[in-house]
Amino acid sequence: MRNFKKIVITVFIFSFTLQAGGFMDMVSEGVKNFANSKSLSQKENKNSLTDIQATKGLKEALKIGVKDAISTLGKNGGFLNNPAFKIPLPKNLQKAEAILRKAGAGKYADDLTIAINRAAEKAVPETANIFIEAISNMSFQDAKAILSGGDTAATEYFKKTTEDKLIKKIAPIVKESMKENGVATYYKTFNEYYSKYAKNFVNNSQIGSLAKNFGFSEYLPGNEDSDLESYVTKKTVDSLFKMISQKERLIRKNPAFRTTDILKKVFGK
Repeated sequence: MRNFKKIVITVFIFSFTLQAGGFMDMVSEGVKNFANSKSLSQKENKNSLTDIQATKGLKEALKIGVKDAISTLGKNGGFLNNPAFKIPLPKNLQKAEAILRKAGAGKYADDLTIAINRAAEKAVPETANIFIEAISNMSFQDAKAILSGGDTAATEYFKKTTEDKLIKKIAPIVKESMKENGVATYYKTFNEYYSKYAKNFVNNSQIGSLAKNFGFSEYLPGNEDSDLESYVTKKTVDSLFKMISQKERLIRKNPAFRTTDILKKVFGK
């Protein structure tokens, strides 16, 4: 009987040992899995940090580009003294402008050109908040698409998210500025002198009819300057995008324009 008890106890101890070993294996495996999970979590956090840095770097680059564009175009002479951005008279006035200049009356065309460019220069600084808002609202997916996109991907993002707001913001400023600059007066004078000069050569009062017969009616100045306001507004917005795209290309391609550590890190890869 005692031997039987010894055998039972021995079997029980052996069985418990095996089970304990299995349990320890399970514990060991659990610890290993936990360690791997922690390592993976750390790796994911590291990647997330990298994504955050990339997004932060992009937003910083855009803010710099926008600030430079606005300061360049929004100063006195920012449009007028920059051949690449100077706003010319609209096409329907350029033929008349050429005729006035031949007649030695180019001053009237110059006055009008100066006035519309001054209006654009005055409007530009008021757009800053619209761009900042667009940058702040940029999602990670937006940033990722911009970073992996072409040389002007950020500019295209701005066009998509700000163009309508910019036009709405700029239009009344341009209108008020043109009023202060006397654009309507210059426009009226331009129109009057053109008509007077042209009539001297036509020798009758049917200049409009004659111009139409020769296909030049679209070059005659109109009696309203509302279209001129829309023209200046659109040109101002287009110029902003053009300037921002230039800044974007420089930051992407030229290390000298990566002026902060985060820009160097993000765009240096």
